[in-house]
Amino acid sequence: MNNILKKKYITTNDIIVEPNDILKEKSSNVNLPLSKEDKQLLRLMYNHVANSQDEDYAKKYHIRAAVGIAAIQVGIKKRLIAIKTKSENHSMRLALANPIITYKSEQMCYLNPGEGCLSVEEGKYHGIVPRHFHIKVEAYNLLSNSKVLIEARGFDAIVLQHEIDHLDGILYIDRINKLDPDYKKEDWISI
Repeated sequence: MNNILKKKYITTNDIIVEPNDILKEKSSNVNLPLSKEDKQLLRLMYNHVANSQDEDYAKKYHIRAAVGIAAIQVGIKKRLIAIKTKSENHSMRLALANPIITYKSEQMCYLNPGEGCLSVEEGKYHGIVPRHFHIKVEAYNLLSNSKVLIEARGFDAIVLQHEIDHLDGILYIDRINKLDPDYKKEDWISI
């Protein structure tokens, strides 16, 4: 484990950015029950995402707002992700170990005007990232201390797929059509 566990919080300097090759590497499953170190890392990751959504905190500590982070983004090749989303009638709070997508709908969607990532320079890339509109994910959630089956649609499904992609060495920019970055099918749903 790198020095991240010696810290009280994750900083912008701790986030690995492309084109660093570690972002292209696959992460390994972690043992369950989680080790003390894995729990600590997941809590640091979740707190980073939650704190980044506090405008004053983000400004004070110069961090970008985020809805998710994967362990690989702080240099640790473990299948751990943290997510916090909030909308008018729904929120998702997850600190997941070993997430697996068990169902993907045929219906596709994309985030309009496009996805972003802590590991990609803001505004550097533009394009439509095709995602499955409805997914199911199995994982262990540290926040509930239990194995969970998550059913997500729309924005939440996009966020989960984005973070799980990180665990397989895939960045959102890898999913943009290289010949036509604005390519989309008529039946894809804009989120």
